Amino acid sequence: MIIDSIISEFRPQIEKTLVEEFERWLPKSCDELRQILAYHMGWQGEITGEAAQGKRIRPLITLLCCSAAGGNWQTALPAAAAVEFVHNFSLLHDDIQDRSQTRRGRLTAWVKWGDAMAINAGDALYTIAILSLTGIKHQVSSEAALTGTQILLQACAQLTQGQHLDLAYEKIEDLPTSAYWTMIEGKTAALLSAAAELGALVANEKDENTRQQFHRFGYKLGMAFQVVDDWLGVWGDPKLTGKSAGSDLISRKKTIPILYGLQKKGQFYNRFIHSMISEEETAILKQYLIEEGAQTYTQELAEKLTAEALQSLEDAVVIRNEHYQVLKELSLLLTNRRN
Repeated sequence: MIIDSIISEFRPQIEKTLVEEFERWLPKSCDELRQILAYHMGWQGEITGEAAQGKRIRPLITLLCCSAAGGNWQTALPAAAAVEFVHNFSLLHDDIQDRSQTRRGRLTAWVKWGDAMAINAGDALYTIAILSLTGIKHQVSSEAALTGTQILLQACAQLTQGQHLDLAYEKIEDLPTSAYWTMIEGKTAALLSAAAELGALVANEKDENTRQQFHRFGYKLGMAFQVVDDWLGVWGDPKLTGKSAGSDLISRKKTIPILYGLQKKGQFYNRFIHSMISEEETAILKQYLIEEGAQTYTQELAEKLTAEALQSLEDAVVIRNEHYQVLKELSLLLTNRRN
């Protein structure tokens, strides 16, 4: 498949750039900090490689969008690295706030090194991300480089807002669906929007209209991605997701299937709000959600948002090359994934 060929070409370059930026901006004197970050990035530890690194979806989107917008994808590597570092900074902090014991089948950084060290490591990744983005100054004008920085920083601001709402909503039982959309705009769609827009910016800094169209593609894809992630947070296989079974139920996350079930005011609602949720309890709650239509609703919603993302991509693309085709295939894979 063409998508496998392109990803096998892009991934080593993404990883190479990430390591180069890591080495450039983090002094070798910071041995333990480097160890924490190398572990979290999937370069060291008991499991390494893609299983520990994740799929590097966001930097792939940056590079593919750069090419589909008429540019040379290699010129967008600094932006792609910056996006991935931001993503991993947010994961480090999320794991602490959610008290997640594992990620991608391994112990999380805070479990191994403690909260304080993991928080500081996340701060370091955030800083490395911004420094990495300065590399686009060799490809675009100073004004466009500043615009790129604003795009990424705005996404970071939205990320923190979305995470705040995610945490705050855990204590609110009667939550309208509109509040959910506001939350995931920040948690997921913001960074995918930035990833796509940065690629288009590097490709053609003067074409603001195309840049905004790619932003919309990333936004819709991000919304669909989060809905699928919500499905996996309830019904995902722990062996594939690397998370505990029914993790969102245990942590009382206000994801779309859970909100749907709460609004039905049926058996799921009564059991969810009146009991502490153990891992054993989740099997019963999952079945209630299926019976009350939450699973089907979530799947249909993901399909609708995916279709809207693909239409936005169709509207955005400047060159219908093989990288445009890969973007389409990747969008479908992301929204039909099981991990």
